Amino acid sequence: MVYEPESVWEFSTTGNVTFGLGAAEELKAVIREHGATNVLVVTDEGVAEAGIVDEVIGPIESGSYTVYDGVEPDPALSTFEKAREVAAEVDPDFVVGLGGGSAMDVAKTTSIVHEHGGDILDYVAAPTGRGQDVPGPGVPTACLPTTAGTGSETSPVTVISLPDEDTKVGISSGYQRPNVALVDPGLTVSLPPGPTASSGMDALCHAIEAYVTRRYDAKPAPAGRSERPDYNGRSVLTDQFARSAIKHVGAGLRDAVNNGQDLEARRNMALGSLMAGIAFTNAGLGATHAIAMAAGAIHHTPHGVTIALTLPQVIRHNATSAFGRYAEVAELLGANTDRSSPVDAAEDAAVAVERLASDVGIDGGLSTLGIEAGDAVHIAERASTLERLLAGNPRRVTKADLEEIVRRSI
Repeated sequence: MVYEPESVWEFSTTGNVTFGLGAAEELKAVIREHGATNVLVVTDEGVAEAGIVDEVIGPIESGSYTVYDGVEPDPALSTFEKAREVAAEVDPDFVVGLGGGSAMDVAKTTSIVHEHGGDILDYVAAPTGRGQDVPGPGVPTACLPTTAGTGSETSPVTVISLPDEDTKVGISSGYQRPNVALVDPGLTVSLPPGPTASSGMDALCHAIEAYVTRRYDAKPAPAGRSERPDYNGRSVLTDQFARSAIKHVGAGLRDAVNNGQDLEARRNMALGSLMAGIAFTNAGLGATHAIAMAAGAIHHTPHGVTIALTLPQVIRHNATSAFGRYAEVAELLGANTDRSSPVDAAEDAAVAVERLASDVGIDGGLSTLGIEAGDAVHIAERASTLERLLAGNPRRVTKADLEEIVRRSI
């Protein structure tokens, strides 16, 4: 059969995005617009104890709300199941995800499973799950990020940890995109320096990988519209979001870490994270996220830190297939590439990422997370199975390549 390339691209995002200082105050109006009177708030213990839930939700003018604050970082299947049980008890007509990517992921999947029934794993791809398609929209949902990094407020994907199997799986469906994203930089002011740095480096990687991933027309055409993957390749539109995201994160991350009350820095980070999320959830990601997902599942390493320590070596591996793109990344991060050859300009991008990570307190290699050279084979084996992430990597990457990238990152 003659190869047929893709010839069109799609672009999707959350139904409504409201951005700026004070955006969170509009949640009550959003709930009212949906005619909701029984709200389930999915969050974590830290956000709840900080009083952010009461501040954001208010008293609802007519009705009540229930808080499920049992979400942990990299939430396990049991956490999703507990949230589903709470939803079954209270039967919400509106779901709010308030917190980092973990809380928002649990909220999105809870809205789907409560609406359509079944088990969480019904919607996870085989062989781990049953591979059922999400049949339709869930309970109306709003997401409010309290970190700047994951982009979950615009994403169709949720990530579920299976700790007994040392693996992570996901549910991917356009029906998981929230109805509304309220992105308020003010909600991130109390985020400590460490999480600010790690989530910010995650956002930067989202933008960079979306910017260098394969073009939509350098991928095979799907059998039909419904078969087109969510990560359908970079386009002229995703490029605009990715470029802007890189610039905003480069401009804001150091100041956001060093002075959390710098609202301009927090605004840059919130906007950069949002734009990066919009870019990668349409264009796709690459080898950095495949390695980080594998390392996180096996060694329970913090995602953003793993990303920051792996991305420079992925750039060096990919450089021969994306010299020009990485040169632009370097420039967007403030490097002077005027005197550089294409090879040197791509190296400038890796160095700029390393310098930014070091400036916000992330350096030393994967060994600082307890990963040793002998772990590289296992991590590479697991990463090589994550085809959804690797399909867009700009350079072909083998299991041996992944192992070498991990070793060089240690």
